[in-house]
Amino acid sequence: MIQRNTILSLILLVAMLSPGPSFAATVVDQAGRTVSIPNAPKRIVALAPSLAEIVFDLGQGARLVGVTQFSDFPAEAKSLPRVGSYVRLDLERIVALKPDLCLGIRDGNPKHQVEKIEAAGIPVYVIDPRDIKAVMDAIRGVGGVLGVPTKAETLVSDMSDRIAQVRRLVATTHSRPRVFFQLYSPPIVTAGSKTFIHELITIAGGVNLGAGSVDYPRFSWEKVLSLDPEVVVVTAMGSKQKPEQMKAQWQQWPQLAAVRSGRVHVVNDNLFDRPTPRLIDAMETLLRILHPELFGAGHVQ
Repeated sequence: MIQRNTILSLILLVAMLSPGPSFAATVVDQAGRTVSIPNAPKRIVALAPSLAEIVFDLGQGARLVGVTQFSDFPAEAKSLPRVGSYVRLDLERIVALKPDLCLGIRDGNPKHQVEKIEAAGIPVYVIDPRDIKAVMDAIRGVGGVLGVPTKAETLVSDMSDRIAQVRRLVATTHSRPRVFFQLYSPPIVTAGSKTFIHELITIAGGVNLGAGSVDYPRFSWEKVLSLDPEVVVVTAMGSKQKPEQMKAQWQQWPQLAAVRSGRVHVVNDNLFDRPTPRLIDAMETLLRILHPELFGAGHVQ
């Protein structure tokens, strides 16, 4: 450990003594931090999978020189060098990649690690998306620091148009099914009111049975049975189980309305837990699950 710390200290010292990038602007990021942004950053490290995704969405994937462990979308991200997980960053690896800008996320990247990156002379622009509006603001912010604000606005405009279309469709039906969204099991973890998932369920025309002050509450089977959800949505959340196995956990409770009607659905967790434009894909997926009557006969599988 002593040797590793010594090596890290030397790397940081060399980085601080090396000529840094020329700075073009000073901005305030979503975390309220003042950041000096380099002129036309060419070597970028994304410190969370969502940030790598946003950079690609902005058409700037060629500038990425490093991503975190679970960056797997789009496919091009899989071949980029890894810099640890977003909660346990490899500072030595980041410095060795010689980025002129890192993109961080407040809810995930440890503050002390971000400070160490900045101490090495590498600016970090941090996003803090807590709801869909803040995701749009984050896209605008990243687009601004990368010099592609028009592309960012195009992405945000498309998201807004698709949300408006979902709202219009939901307004044509009076049904508001009771939804239980399972993020993880065991224990059974769902999403509270101050989460993306609650917002997605609500806009897509459902009632979130996990709503409440706790962001990610735990539920017992007894509690779930008492709520009797009409629709159950399950995400893998890193599980190695197959969709059929995840559905089987629920099918042991035939008294549940969702089980009786065959409305237990397994969805791609990456659509729902990454603050990117794909959240709108998640919303549209939920709309089809919650309101199949809007898309013709039969339930969405």
